[in-house]
Amino acid sequence: MLLGFAKAGGLLGAIAALIALLIVLVKQLIGLVGFVMFVLKIGIIILFIGLMLLIVITFLTTRRRRRREADEI
Repeated sequence: MLLGFAKAGGLLGAIAALIALLIVLVKQLIGLVGFVMFVLKIGIIILFIGLMLLIVITFLTTRRRRRREADEI
């Protein structure tokens, strides 16, 4: 009779351990996805700032070039 309880406890314990491991794995995956999304957001912001700086630099150099051409005429 005690041997039956030991087998049942072992099986239930194994199932409980697997469920606990799955819960921990899902939590870790959620954390990883959150971190990856944060990195992507920061990357997009940096790219946007770089694009805006490139537009401003192009605008200023074109303006300077047009002034020089106007002065030469």
